[in-house]
Amino acid sequence: MDMRKFFYAILPIFLMMSSCSEDEMTRTIFIADKDNPMLPAYTEWGYNSFGAIYDRNYFLVSKTVTPCKITYDKGLLNFYLIGKLEHNGNMVLTFSFPASPMSRYKDLIALNNTTMNLPDDNCTVTIEINGNKNIITPMSGNLTFKRAQLLKIDGEENRVILSGLFELRFLRDGRPEAISNGRFDIGINEDFYSFPD
Repeated sequence: MDMRKFFYAILPIFLMMSSCSEDEMTRTIFIADKDNPMLPAYTEWGYNSFGAIYDRNYFLVSKTVTPCKITYDKGLLNFYLIGKLEHNGNMVLTFSFPASPMSRYKDLIALNNTTMNLPDDNCTVTIEINGNKNIITPMSGNLTFKRAQLLKIDGEENRVILSGLFELRFLRDGRPEAISNGRFDIGINEDFYSFPD
């Protein structure tokens, strides 16, 4: 790799990691995918970004809302991706699946290198567009947490970075639809909520 390209590739990472500002750690950084610049590139640096293709539209992170929240309640982990659906407004995509008890955001590192087969692993998927919520039954698809890593700043635990991929095919209102090329790179600390049983 050309040294200039390498320098420009790592510069945003260095700038983000060298600053200890909580505000900067929570902002969204969108680095375009080289094959499809409408989507963010797959990264593992806690850029607080995600994106996917929903049929012919793009479901993307928005800089005006918190991109991800996670809850643990009654044995289920609920993974919410919150953003915008191109030409259609606000959208929330929620994956709910059984998980071992989690009481703190640090427990999320247990997701490292985990893949959920959406039809087979007792997963529920909900799509909410402009307040209209549909629980869908995936015909096929996966949610993969490729990496879960604990980030420390100045020696202090700060957040868990979850990076991964997702795709699914399903029926919605009797019509076949698909979400493809999904990727996420999210830093989680205060956006994790655990509800005791």
